[in-house]
Amino acid sequence: MTVRLRPLSLVDEGDEVLIGDPETGTFVALPAVGGVVITALQAGSTVEEAARRAEEYAGEPVDVPAFVEALRELGFVDEGERAPVATAPVQGRRWLFGIRPERAAPLFGRVAWTVYGLAALVNVGVLAFVPALRPDPGNDVFFADVGLSTVLLYPMFLAVAALHECWHWLAARALGVPARFGVDRRMVFVVFETDLSQLWSVPRRKRYGPLLAGLAVDSLLLAIVFSLRWVTDWAVLPALTYVLVFQIAWQCMIFLRTDLYGVLVVALGCKDLWRVQSLLRRRAFGRLGAEEEAELAAAHPQDLRVGRWFRWLWLAGVLVATAWVGLFVLPVLAGLLQWAAAELVAGPGAWRFWYAVGCLTVALAPWGAAAWLAVRARRLGRVALDASPA
Repeated sequence: MTVRLRPLSLVDEGDEVLIGDPETGTFVALPAVGGVVITALQAGSTVEEAARRAEEYAGEPVDVPAFVEALRELGFVDEGERAPVATAPVQGRRWLFGIRPERAAPLFGRVAWTVYGLAALVNVGVLAFVPALRPDPGNDVFFADVGLSTVLLYPMFLAVAALHECWHWLAARALGVPARFGVDRRMVFVVFETDLSQLWSVPRRKRYGPLLAGLAVDSLLLAIVFSLRWVTDWAVLPALTYVLVFQIAWQCMIFLRTDLYGVLVVALGCKDLWRVQSLLRRRAFGRLGAEEEAELAAAHPQDLRVGRWFRWLWLAGVLVATAWVGLFVLPVLAGLLQWAAAELVAGPGAWRFWYAVGCLTVALAPWGAAAWLAVRARRLGRVALDASPA
């Protein structure tokens, strides 16, 4: 009997092989003998022939029929068209190919990464030694009328976020793999994300570029803005500095599954760290059920090793996130609310009142969107994947 498998990718990772279906974005780590069986089945061997090859490799009998059944449960057996697994409450349904790899490659070659690295060093130097150019949220953001500045701040964030995510996608295309975009939340913040699940189909060393691409373009933009501030006093530049530093600082908070979290997962060889650290944290507080205990017992050993300390990093991250909010968000919110309070006293009969109401609505809309995304994610029963966000 032969078994028809979907077009699976196999990546050798030493004692294990990373097997996945790029079309659905589903990847699992299996013992190396599993790769032997899949390679045989892909070549047209029968189950019996694959079992003989596996036994020759392992030196002992291998239950290939049970393995094939496990592949079927994972969706790796070709039984018709399958849609990509959802990794965000709002997400594109198809992978985006678009630009050809050879056209995207120059943006992520050796010269390009040298430029990105130099830009990052310039930014660190400016922030460390030029206090006048450091972001001051309480003042920099309000480069015009307070209400208008707050409204205009969103197009800035959207433009920077769009370029950040597109750079992830372009870096993936440079490797010949697609990606897709989505909208999710981290704590109470709405975030845009690029699903880079298909990076698991390429060798580990090639995954770093797409994961770091967003920070690379952010660093380049910030260096350009700093340079412009040396030669001009455009009022919008300090606000743009705030937006870029805001975004870069956000990506450094690995406990929120940001870009650098993805780098950490790849560097440490983890497979599902986020889920495992969540289960370990629940067990530490006596909130783990029987099914979850069984799931934790079957977790990858590396996820367990890293999860034991990462769970406490996650808890400490709550304090870091609170400090981040106090530094970047509260000064802006306080200035907006102070301005709005002064405008609202004019009453509904004055245009100033409705102007303030409109500006407040725009400013607070993302918080409502975050709440809606939380409800939608719960309804979808979604499980976050380590390879998805960036």
